[in-house]
Amino acid sequence: MRRLSQAEFGELAYSVMRCVFQIHDEMGRLFDEKIYKRELAHRHAGVQLEVPIEVVHATFRKLQYLDVLVDGGGPFEFKAVEAIAPRHPAQLLHYMLLAELSHGKLVNLRKESVEHQFVNTTLRREDRIRFELADSRWNDKTPGAARFREALTALLRDWGTGLDLQLYEECLTHLLGGEARVLADVEVCSGKHVLGHQKLRLAAPRVAFALTTLPEVGAEYESHARRLLQHTGLEAILWANIGLKLVTVTTIA
Repeated sequence: MRRLSQAEFGELAYSVMRCVFQIHDEMGRLFDEKIYKRELAHRHAGVQLEVPIEVVHATFRKLQYLDVLVDGGGPFEFKAVEAIAPRHPAQLLHYMLLAELSHGKLVNLRKESVEHQFVNTTLRREDRIRFELADSRWNDKTPGAARFREALTALLRDWGTGLDLQLYEECLTHLLGGEARVLADVEVCSGKHVLGHQKLRLAAPRVAFALTTLPEVGAEYESHARRLLQHTGLEAILWANIGLKLVTVTTIA
């Protein structure tokens, strides 16, 4: 893949969107996104669909797929939804960061008029691996804590911050022993009443871990985490908040 300048991508996006508007006018707004993408590939030169990106760290490997790539450097994310939600540009940005691309476009064809927006970033991997680790409230003596912190730090120094939270969770789950060992049904109680079980990820017996990407680390999440501890048999939660420049690790016990 090649990293396009803003001017290069702007010219490419104009050409692609001209086709998209024509497709929408002719076919309407009620098809699945895959139909629109395939029609674009027929009409516009240099269109690749579902371009695989292999994500690797240690023994973890996962294939992710960039929706539409044009001329080897123009990423487009197609949707057929009632409205664009914050998760949609975040998804495109995730793929752009993985592929080291700086400009992309999100396109929604479900509306009466085509909904579209640019997604841009100046971040490169070398920027995203230079983060500060805040650990003033971290207890390495908690069971599983040292291993969790080591695995998380190595992962972020490899991939960098800013990626999709689920990908980090999947990789850490793999590194800590796999789903069969890490993902557990934890009993939830209210007083003497058992309310059921909830799946949580464990770094050690009775010690869960949680990842967030909150803009700021405040008391609200910790307050809810403490209430969760009160209604389960867990002893602690290892909480990591992954910001672009600041990663905060906290032991909640």
